[in-house]
Amino acid sequence: MIRLERLSLFLVELPLVAPFATSFGEERTKQALLVSLTADGVMGWGECVAGSGPWYSWETVETARYVISEHIRPLLSSRKVFEHPSELPAALAPIRGHGMAKAAVEAALWDLYARLQRKPLYQLLGGVREAVPAGVSVGIQPDIPSLLAAVEGYLAEGYQRIKLKIKPGWDVEPLRAVRERFPDVLLSADANAAYTLADLPTLRELDRFGLLMLEQPLHFEDLLEHAQLARELATPICLDESITSARRAREALALGACRIINVKPGRVGGLTEALEIHALALERGIPLWCGGMLETGIGRALNVHLATLPGFTLPHDISATKRYFREDIADPPFELRDGHLPVPQRPGLGVEINWDRLLRSATWSRTWKL
Repeated sequence: MIRLERLSLFLVELPLVAPFATSFGEERTKQALLVSLTADGVMGWGECVAGSGPWYSWETVETARYVISEHIRPLLSSRKVFEHPSELPAALAPIRGHGMAKAAVEAALWDLYARLQRKPLYQLLGGVREAVPAGVSVGIQPDIPSLLAAVEGYLAEGYQRIKLKIKPGWDVEPLRAVRERFPDVLLSADANAAYTLADLPTLRELDRFGLLMLEQPLHFEDLLEHAQLARELATPICLDESITSARRAREALALGACRIINVKPGRVGGLTEALEIHALALERGIPLWCGGMLETGIGRALNVHLATLPGFTLPHDISATKRYFREDIADPPFELRDGHLPVPQRPGLGVEINWDRLLRSATWSRTWKL
C-alpha cells in the first residue's frame, strides 16, 4: 500500500551538448518538469516530456505544471492511498487529455512503488532484458559532409541504428548519402509529420534506400491518410505522434496505418497505457521500440526499463547521457556498452537525483502536502 504524503514539482533547464534540429525547429536547451511523490519517507520521480513550446504536442511544460498543480494535485489529495500504480489512470480520468502531465505523475508513482518493493522497475513491468539495444536520432545538419561526419561518429560509438530527421528539401539526398557511405547500417527516417500526400513522389523515392521504417510522415493526428500511404510504399510506416493511447493503436492497426509503433510513455499517457499497447503488439505481431524526447536521466531511465519488455524488438532512441548533456541531474549517467544501455539494477528507476545539480538547474519548484 502506498500512502502519499507530498507532491513536489521542479522546473529545470539544462544546456544541450549541441543544437538539435528537426522539422519543428532547433533546440539548444532542455526545459524539463520533474515530479516527485513521497510516501514513508521515500521519494519516487517522474519526468514530463512536454516541450517548452507546442511543437511536438499541444502540451507544454507550462500546461503540465498548471494541470498537475491545479487539477491532478487535488485528485491525489482526495485519494492518497494506492495499492498499485495502475490504479492512477482511473483516479485521474475526470481530467480529459493532458497525457504527458498524467504520465509524469504516474511515472513517479511507479518509481515510488518499485522502491518500496525494493525491486528494479523492469522486473515489476515484466521485462526480460538487462540491457537494451540503442539507436541514435540525428538531427537535421547544415550540410551533407556534416551529416556524414556525425553518422560516422555515432557508428564508431557503437549505436546499432541510425535515424535521420528529415523534412521537405532535406530527405532524398541526405538518405542517399548516408546509404552510399554506410551501405549496411540499419537506417530509418523520421519526418515528424512534415509531409502530405502531395509529396508522394518524394516519399516513393525513399523506398530505394532500404529503410527499416519511415516514421510519422503525415499529419500528427492522421490515421486514414497514413493507411493510404502505407499501401503506396514498400518501406514500413511507423507511427509516433498519431499513437496517443492504446485505443489509437488499435484503430491504427485496424486501418493498416502502420506496421511498426514507436512507444513513448509520456505521449501515450503513462506506463499503464504503454503496457496495454505492448500487449496489443504482442497479440498482433507488431514490432515496438521506445522513442526519446531529449529526457534527463529520470525520463531516460523510465524508457530503458520499458524497453526491456519482450515486444520491444527494435533498437531504441535511448542514447547515452553524453549524447545530450555534459552534466545531468541524475546519477549514474547512462553509458553505451557494445551498442546497448545496461538496465539499472537498483530499486525503482535505479538512478538517484544529484541534488546539487538539480537545485543549480532549477528555475522554479514547489512542494505540497497531500
